[in-house]
This record gives sequence, structure tokens and C-alpha cells, in this order.
Amino acid sequence: MSPKDRAPKKPDRDSPDSPIVHEYDGIIELDNQLPRWWVYTLLGAIIFAAGYWLYFHSAAQGDLASREYARWHAAEVAAEAERLKAAGEVTPELLLTLRKNPGTVEQGAGIFAENCVTCHGDGGKGMVGPNLTDDAWIHGSDPMALYKAVREGFPEKSMQPWGKALGEARTRAVVAYVISIKGTNVAGGKAPQGDKK
Repeated sequence: MSPKDRAPKKPDRDSPDSPIVHEYDGIIELDNQLPRWWVYTLLGAIIFAAGYWLYFHSAAQGDLASREYARWHAAEVAAEAERLKAAGEVTPELLLTLRKNPGTVEQGAGIFAENCVTCHGDGGKGMVGPNLTDDAWIHGSDPMALYKAVREGFPEKSMQPWGKALGEARTRAVVAYVISIKGTNVAGGKAPQGDKK
């Protein structure tokens, strides 16, 4: 059998059963049926979308993800406010006590690793920001100075205020961690900046 005989035969346009709808410049458009699974999937998606719209938007029966998040966030804010009331006022003694709590220091180390290493380097050795492991401090090293630095930041020096982003409990935890690494003088740390305190 020659290659010519194996080639698919062109449908006969004049036949009453011809599937040809259009032919232009030798390009043939056939009237083929879509696969049934594809049609059922399309119909199912349309029905689902209509039901979703009616349930969530028209009848407002269910909560959209944005509403659920807003409710969850409001509950988190309220819980944070309650934790603040229970923890009481921030004092140097409280921060020094938190520094001795391994769980709080570990939590603070995780928060530091997520948010602070970009500027202060791994383990606080300093990069763009100052070294937090030596004894020289630009803005003071007493617990309340550190708490204020983390909470309010120094926007003029590109350090954002972390108080709102972290929340009170996490701010206290990261301050406890920074207090715990002060004076450890990590190898390869940035040269001291500021006054020794």
C-alpha cells in the first residue's frame, strides 16, 4: 500500500452526511461533536457557579472567605487585648523574667528568624542593621529601650515599627530573645556601633 493510499480521505462536501461546515483555501472545518465528558464538565461548572452565586451572594446564606477571615482576625485582636490585660504593664523586670523562660526565648528566636535576619543577620551578628550580640548599642541596651526600639522602630533609619505587625506577646518574646543574645559576641559579627552599655 502506497503512502498516498494510507493518507486520510478528504470528506465529500456534496454528500448529504458530510460533516464539512466550511472550507476556505483548502482548510476544512468539520462539525465534530464535543466529547460528552467535556460537555458535562462545562455544564457542571456552570451549575456550580450559579449555585455558588445564589448561595453566597444573592441569598447571603454562607460566609465568604473574606468575611470568615475578618471574623477570625477580630477574634485574634480581642484575644491579644485580653492577653495584654493579663500580662500587665511592660516593665524591665517582666522582660528580664521572659529572657529566663526557654519557651519565650525559643519563640522569640523563631520570630527573629522570620522577620529580623534580613537586617540583623543570622543570630543577630549584624548586616545592614547593627550587631546585637556585642556590648555596643546605638539606642541603648536596657530592656525598655530594646522594647521601645522593636515596638516603635526607627523609620528614619529604615527600621519599621514591629509592634502592630507582631502583636504585644510576640514583641515581648523577640525582645526577650534579643536580651538573651546580648554580650554573646557571635563569631563573624559586624564591628561594634554605638556606646558600650
